[in-house]
Amino acid sequence: MVKYLDYSSPSLNYFFDVNKSNLMKKDNRNLINVLGIQQLNTLEDVSLLDIYLSKNNVIEPHYHQNAAELVYCISGAATVSLLNPFTKQIQNYYITPGQVANVPQGWWHYEIANTDSTHLLAIFNAPTPEVILGSDILKLTPSNIMAHTYCMDEKQWQKTVSPVQPSTFIGPTKDCSRNVHRPEPNQQYQYTQQYFPQHMYYY
Repeated sequence: MVKYLDYSSPSLNYFFDVNKSNLMKKDNRNLINVLGIQQLNTLEDVSLLDIYLSKNNVIEPHYHQNAAELVYCISGAATVSLLNPFTKQIQNYYITPGQVANVPQGWWHYEIANTDSTHLLAIFNAPTPEVILGSDILKLTPSNIMAHTYCMDEKQWQKTVSPVQPSTFIGPTKDCSRNVHRPEPNQQYQYTQQYFPQHMYYY
């Protein structure tokens, strides 16, 4: 128990409806609900994101500066990909109902839904799930710094990242018009190879 809480206080809450705490909604099939200490003030070192995705939707590349993340698959299927900073390799984990993938604190990672009606629960060992999003890094880092650092043409960089919207959370955007490979369900391996070419893990 948290020692500084007065558990006799009527201001403390022990119940919350996560369905009423939306963090981000792309559409009715792609959304994220959040539960942290702001929603339930008796939480200790735990928080969660309740994630709903349709096929080919992605929780954008990001990292959590304050917590590790355990991704549990409730329904559907997803590939959880993380960049191991020690091996400098992308590791991909295909999870289905009842399976989990663990992302250590501060590791760059992302999730993609392999089927419609994918439902994931992301559990954090912190009372608030803080996040640094890839879209924010791309859009908020000054273009002249990116161009100078990587010996690029600044205007070319600006043109490349111009479609990126800060705090995307779930991609691709609803108005994305490029062709996306959408294989049949029995082509999972080919699909995963296309999107995740290195270090496949199936469990």
